[in-house]
Formats: sequence, structure tokens, C-alpha cells
Amino acid sequence: MDFRAILAGLAFAFMWSSAFTSARMIVAEAPPLTALSARFLISGMIGVGIALALGQRFQLNRAQWRATIVFGVSQNALYLGLNFVAMQWVQASLAAIIASAMPLLVALLGWLFMGQKLRPLGVFGMLAGVSGVVLIMGARLSGGVDPLGVAMCLVAALALAAATLSVKGASSGGNVMMIVGLQMFVGAAILMVPALLFEDFTVHWSPRLIGAFSYTVLVPGVLATWVWFWLVARIGAVKASTFHFLNPFFGVAVAAVLLSERVGPLDVLGVVVIAAGILAVQISRAAL
Repeated sequence: MDFRAILAGLAFAFMWSSAFTSARMIVAEAPPLTALSARFLISGMIGVGIALALGQRFQLNRAQWRATIVFGVSQNALYLGLNFVAMQWVQASLAAIIASAMPLLVALLGWLFMGQKLRPLGVFGMLAGVSGVVLIMGARLSGGVDPLGVAMCLVAALALAAATLSVKGASSGGNVMMIVGLQMFVGAAILMVPALLFEDFTVHWSPRLIGAFSYTVLVPGVLATWVWFWLVARIGAVKASTFHFLNPFFGVAVAAVLLSERVGPLDVLGVVVIAAGILAVQISRAAL
């Protein structure tokens, strides 16, 4: 793995993890699905505009179109939609920890349904990672965390795992930035329906909301997605997913600094166990 890929992986992990904190700021002052749909619409226009400026066009092959739609539905509409709704009641650090289990779910789904092999180290990593998530959720639930919000985060993680399994088809054949923009439009179109049906449009405008929304549009929305596609195309999905082991650390740290969310001893232990499990799974998959 070259130095540029390492830097890109570190940057992606931080940007991806920080999105939970900015999302928590947004849903405190705006309806979640409306805000997220608007974010996708703006991010999509920026992504497509950059793609056109780079000479990319809308001519995607069949595999790219299929993967782009699946990614837009799974990651944007389901994963982020459910997380945005859940973070009305769930802390950003807990949502980030649950979402960080995605590489474990990818390995499990690939093993169960796609015939992907998994070494004993990978099996141990999955068990360790799951135990870490259970440890943290048990501590948080006993402290009064909303069970419905936690369930939404778990379903969202499954949706993200499905999206990750489809990303290989989306990143092949070029037009990466165009794909980034188009899958944003897919998410915006889907979320706009429940936003119009079930939410009002009461927004409490503040500098914090504007800053968090702008950051979410530009950094996790456009830049992090492009970096992820670039990283997968450069070093492959298995090696790229290794950087997810940093997500629990970054997610908890950013939420603690910016939102003053409390981090207890069981949270720290669980984060370490999850990170070790993710790393073990990725090392196991890379060795195949």
C-alpha cells in the first residue's frame, strides 16, 4: 500500500466518522429527512458539475448504473436516512460505533451468501467485533438509550454493508465523480417522498446549523465519497476497508470534543475490541 493510499484512507476514516457529529447537530435544529434530502440534492449537483468539468459524461455501463442505484438506495436513502432519524434520540458516538461494525457485516454477508472464504482469524475478528458492539450497546441501553433508535442504526449498518458489496461494480470503468453525483440524486429522490409526507419544514436557523450542513454537504457528502471510490479503485475493496478499524476511535473522539458526549470505561473497552475485530477480519481477508 503506497503512501498516498494511506493518507487517503486516514482522511476517509476521519471524514466518514465526523459525519455523525455534524448530523447530530443538524437534526437538533431541522427535520432529518428534509435536511438529508436537501444535502443529497446539493451534493449531487456539485458532484455532477465537477464531473462535467473533468470531461466525464453520463454514459455509464450497465454494471455501473446498477451499482450506482444500489449504492444510492442502500447507503444514502437507507443507511444515512435511518441514521439521521435515529440521531434525534441516539448519541452520535453510539451511532458511529454501530456503523463501524459494517466491515464485520460485509465479511459475514460475503461468507454466507457469496461464497467468500474466511480464515479462523477472520472468524475470531467477527466474534470479537460483535462482542464489542454488544458490550457498548448493553451499557448504553441500561443508561436509557432509545431502543428504536438503536434498532434503526443496526438496520442502517446492514444497508451500508450491502452498499459496500456493490461498490466494486460502481468504481470500475471510470466516471467516478459522475457516479458520486448520480448516487446522491438517487438518495435525494427517495428521501424526498417521506420528507414531504411526514415532516414539517420548521427549521431553527443558526450558525451551527449552517456550518454543520455545509460541512456535511462538502466533506462527508462529496469529498469522502470520492475518496472512497478512488481508494477502492487504487488498492481494492478489501485493503480499503481496513481503514474502517479507525472509525470507532474517530467517531467517539469527534463527538466527545464537539458535542461533549460522555465516554465511559465500557465505551473505551468496546471501541478497542471492535477495532481489533475489524482489523483481524481485514487481515484475514487480505491473506486469502
